[in-house]
Amino acid sequence: MSLLPDVDRILLGPGPSLTAPRVMRAMAAPTVSHLDPLMLALLDDVRARLTRVFRAPEGSFAFAVSGTGTSGMETTVANLVEPGKRVLVIVSGYFGDRLAQMCQRYGADVTRLDVEWGRACDPAALEAALKAAGRVDIVAMVHAETSTGVLNPVRELAAIARRHDALVLVDAVTSFGGHPLEIGAWGIDAAYSCTQKCLGAPSGLAPVVFTPRALERRVTCRSFYFDVGLLEDYWVRRKYHHTMSSTLVFALDEALAIVEEEGLDARWARHEQNHRTLLEALAPLGLTVLPPEGERLWTLNAVKVPEGVDEAAVRKHLLEAFNIEIGAGLGPLAGRIWRIGLMGASSSPRLVIMLTGALESALTQQRRAVGA
Repeated sequence: MSLLPDVDRILLGPGPSLTAPRVMRAMAAPTVSHLDPLMLALLDDVRARLTRVFRAPEGSFAFAVSGTGTSGMETTVANLVEPGKRVLVIVSGYFGDRLAQMCQRYGADVTRLDVEWGRACDPAALEAALKAAGRVDIVAMVHAETSTGVLNPVRELAAIARRHDALVLVDAVTSFGGHPLEIGAWGIDAAYSCTQKCLGAPSGLAPVVFTPRALERRVTCRSFYFDVGLLEDYWVRRKYHHTMSSTLVFALDEALAIVEEEGLDARWARHEQNHRTLLEALAPLGLTVLPPEGERLWTLNAVKVPEGVDEAAVRKHLLEAFNIEIGAGLGPLAGRIWRIGLMGASSSPRLVIMLTGALESALTQQRRAVGA
């Protein structure tokens, strides 16, 4: 008996999101070698598209690492952090904490700027922390904190870090392709993301970008697999490094083509509109989100679990009765929020309506007066 799924899950959790039909068709193309001429042409196309979608400055190296978003995190850290580097990490949730841990593993002297889970970082707090810390080589932060539904003001934070001559490292895993992100205009030096969220492709590749300033300040990379110099040899100079999946490259190239056809401004507006539609639909059910207005993600909605409601039972009901997947809370927010993703192909009015009807059913099943 096959264990393969025979029904399409409606993926509205923190990731993966739904894979766009065009991307699924692209993945059905015949497999080619990692050094096939067609594959090399696709690598060039992916680099060009990523540079445009990241809105990276001239001279940047944009590419994709074989692995999930965490591989992108490790690639940026492994090439910018070495023992003795002083790194200030803004920690406003689970993934900010992971970023701090990663920097520590590579020998950095890490200063944490801890922010309350569910709130964005106040730029004034970063300014004060940098003045107190003295020399800082890198300021690292998460743009869209997947664990809390919070959008950090990266543009303002990056400007402060640059005034202190620090490199700016940004986790854009849940924002790339769904929220405004301007690598060049905002003064971001290195960033990473993933393919399975706002881009609408399957997991397995991590888009990464290093600007000229970041490339100039690279350190000797202690990882072979994540060494940017060796990866550039493969992506640009056609030297063997590892056997990259052509199927995943097909998927990423097609996903980026869809992004560019829609247009970034229009795509960002779509994500914002569907987020606001969700909030309006949740209000009659008595449901609200954790972050305050102005600090909320459009792509990941941290919906507060009402008092007396079994959050796990709601998720189970959605999955079994409606084939809809949403996510649970992490860390101190476990049991307190549902994480609802509206990313890429999963960001549509139709799915918002379907989800809110399913939530009403789940809450009613628990004998909760809807809207109370």
